[in-house]
Amino acid sequence: MTIEWNDYNVVNYHDELVKNHGVPRPYAIDLCHYLSSLSDSEIIEYKAAADSAIHVMGITFRVYNDEEGSIDRAWPFDIIPRLIDKKEWQQIEIGLKQRVKALNMFINDLYNEQNIIKDGVFPADLLNKSKNFLPQCKGFTPPLGIWAHICGSDLVRDNEGTVYVLEDNLRVPSGVSYMLENRLVMKRVFPEMFEKYSILPIDDYPSQLYDMLAEMSPREIEEPEIVVLTPGIYNSAYFEHAYLAQQMGAELVEGSDLVVEDDNVVYMRTIEGLSRVDVIYRRIDDEFLDPEVFNPESTLGVPGLMRAWKAGNVALANAPGSGVADDKVVYAYVPEIIKYYLDEDALIANVPTYKCFNDEEREYVLNNIDKMVVKPANESGGYGMLIGPHASVAEHEEFRALITEDPRNYVAQPMLILSTAPTLFDTKVEPRHLDLRPFILSGKNVTVTAGGLTRVAMRKGSTVVNSSQGGGSKDTWIVDMESL
Repeated sequence: MTIEWNDYNVVNYHDELVKNHGVPRPYAIDLCHYLSSLSDSEIIEYKAAADSAIHVMGITFRVYNDEEGSIDRAWPFDIIPRLIDKKEWQQIEIGLKQRVKALNMFINDLYNEQNIIKDGVFPADLLNKSKNFLPQCKGFTPPLGIWAHICGSDLVRDNEGTVYVLEDNLRVPSGVSYMLENRLVMKRVFPEMFEKYSILPIDDYPSQLYDMLAEMSPREIEEPEIVVLTPGIYNSAYFEHAYLAQQMGAELVEGSDLVVEDDNVVYMRTIEGLSRVDVIYRRIDDEFLDPEVFNPESTLGVPGLMRAWKAGNVALANAPGSGVADDKVVYAYVPEIIKYYLDEDALIANVPTYKCFNDEEREYVLNNIDKMVVKPANESGGYGMLIGPHASVAEHEEFRALITEDPRNYVAQPMLILSTAPTLFDTKVEPRHLDLRPFILSGKNVTVTAGGLTRVAMRKGSTVVNSSQGGGSKDTWIVDMESL
């Protein structure tokens, strides 16, 4: 027996599987007992089986490195899953649906009547300085008023066990393919645990995504032409683009594969000639989507795509301009946005957030920067952040200067003590901090994945979970205890 839970120290942390003194949480009892029954050689064997499966399945991610360019790496994966009780998850799911519904109403309002600004709830100046508000989208409403069809909202739990939304990703959220592959790997490694537990399935996500995209088709036909538009093989998320296209039975295309003719219709070049495209799941940022309208030097997008979209001849997911709500300063207003559009209190709280464009809040941030996490408004992947307690004095000064120079571009949050979960190192387990990214699909109905992508900081004490920053991942099990 090699894993001794009595030696697993989680004092001052909320651990997802283990309470203080090595006592498993009720839904984790069977898993913890099973893990502690394994010998060193069995643990090594299971870890090797997982690594082999990841290699055989070709699960990779790409890291950009200043010295070596882009590098493909095997997906970093921990074989100990993270468990959440179904009862708790159902409440989280309701809160996520509430949040995404309000955010879509917010985006549609900004591009049309702007009532939330007229009513003094959201500052006009904040919108005027938004990098992701696209004037080219003003006066347009996509079908059903939905702009962010696929949203990934990052959740964290603090040391008291409270769940918060850390940020919303409404532009081109990634990671769902890794969530699906993590489950396949776990089924190969621990098939017996899937018999022991009632674990909610996630393998229907590709069909849910396909159905939602098909609903968007401007043509009412039985099998609309759906394509996944990728920047190409050098993009860090190319594995995911190819995986989702393959899973949905859709074509994976690059910009050069598509053309917009004078009839404002999008066609795909095929060996049999041009074939009309109805729905594009685009994984290209707005700036590069259409050189006629945005960056004229872009070779990634499709000239005329915005003409076809605004003419109603093609559907785009997510809609151009949805990134206006994918702004960490806008995030600070989400509770007010939910109250304004739905007349409801937010069911999942925000992490307390200081807006640096506000004089009083900025002063507090500048005076307490060594205790705070500072984030730029529109970066992702953990880039451009300052984690005050772990930063040097010189880095504190650097960020004070950045905030003072462009206060609209920064928010700051207190350093939460994130929850942990047991993570395997050699044949022992140690607590590591983690977050969770569920994926929410918005079409005629709104659906939430049963769990999501759990990302875990592999370095002791670190709260940076991004794969590009050395983070790993775990399978997430939503377990139905009542069915046992």
